[in-house]
Amino acid sequence: MSETPATETGPPQGSGGGDATISRQQWKWTGLAGMASYLDAGSIVALGSGLAVFQEEFGLSDTGVGILAAIGPNAIGCAIGAIFGGRLGDKVGRKRIYKWDLLVYALGIALIALAVNPAMLFVGTVVVGVAVGADVPTSLALVGEFAPDRGRARLLGFTQVSWYVGPVVVLLLAFALDPLGLLGTRIVFGSLFVAAIVTWVMRRGIAESARWRTASELPGNAAQRVRALFRGNHLKALLYTGTFYTFWNLAAGTAGIFTPYMVETIGAGSNAAGVALSCLGFAAGIVGTLALFMPFYDRSHGVRKGLFALGAVMQICSYGLYLVVDFTVPSVIASVLLFYVGSAVAGEATYKLTSQELFPTMLRGTAQGLTFGVARVVLGAFSLVVPLLSSIGIVPVALLLTLFLLVSGIVGYLAMPDTTGKSLEQIEAERADHAPASPVAP
Repeated sequence: MSETPATETGPPQGSGGGDATISRQQWKWTGLAGMASYLDAGSIVALGSGLAVFQEEFGLSDTGVGILAAIGPNAIGCAIGAIFGGRLGDKVGRKRIYKWDLLVYALGIALIALAVNPAMLFVGTVVVGVAVGADVPTSLALVGEFAPDRGRARLLGFTQVSWYVGPVVVLLLAFALDPLGLLGTRIVFGSLFVAAIVTWVMRRGIAESARWRTASELPGNAAQRVRALFRGNHLKALLYTGTFYTFWNLAAGTAGIFTPYMVETIGAGSNAAGVALSCLGFAAGIVGTLALFMPFYDRSHGVRKGLFALGAVMQICSYGLYLVVDFTVPSVIASVLLFYVGSAVAGEATYKLTSQELFPTMLRGTAQGLTFGVARVVLGAFSLVVPLLSSIGIVPVALLLTLFLLVSGIVGYLAMPDTTGKSLEQIEAERADHAPASPVAP
């Protein structure tokens, strides 16, 4: 596949017919788009690793800690950004959203890094959440739209690697800077500020999605398209991706932001030990994505479902483990390895992939922004009670997360659609109701 200059016609899209070739340019653009995942996850774990520090510095109560976790990139702030950003990405184009949202993100990160009172901390957290929430569905839609038919899992999987790399970099910094206390936490957030500005500069050369430009020129009423999202196969896809991801995200979000906090407050180890254990989990997620998801998820529908089943079982066992053994460093190591390797093939990467495949171009960002946003709102509500539950012990938290992962695994496996290797246009045609949401581009 030849490379097309970004400044002329935008990222090349898959040519159909089982094409699996990925150009260097597509890898590069995927890396830049995937920085949304890097910054999303990086800000989540930076906040998580600093929760105990912020609580001590600003005198926050357990309820205050829960509110801080609930309003930012892990939950409600991100939800607001995703719902509005995803819809705007469909209406005005992918480029207009990802061109500016990183500057807003950088502003929020700066407020957190320089916070001298709780107000700055809370406002900055909300701003970061909104900005990264708007970026994620827009950037993922861009990747899905220029990926080849048998290369979507590899490219979208690569964005998930970015999601894991962000926490690893942030957690290693947090671990190294832990002796500095609040100053170390400020430096960690400063690293995210630098990453956001550099990414913003590099992204300026990426053009609009070719598929979006084609679809936006076809006849169709925007309001009718949105209404069609809540009927027929579009509604089924919305319920499938939303249910599977919401229940999975309850476990993943709790693990991402509260592991260091719970390790320290429940007594399994120090905050530094909690940070190191979280880092181990994210590193395992990188290995799982590179070794399992990216090489095999484009192979066949049977392979995809088999890997998903394996990952779902591993994740259920990861928190079920705490129901039979004590919360100690060895048990946390076993849990994070099971969870993050399992999540590589039955977690967010699967959600990202199916969210690009199951919705037409002019609803792709809207649908993913909605399901992403709902999942983060639910997680935000749950985050309010996690500190209180963990003050009792690990068992109440572990029991709930095991149940959440059981629901996610069952729904994700039984309702998984057969889309492997098909073009986005073919999938849209196969799933179209009698009144499709948008015409299929030739």
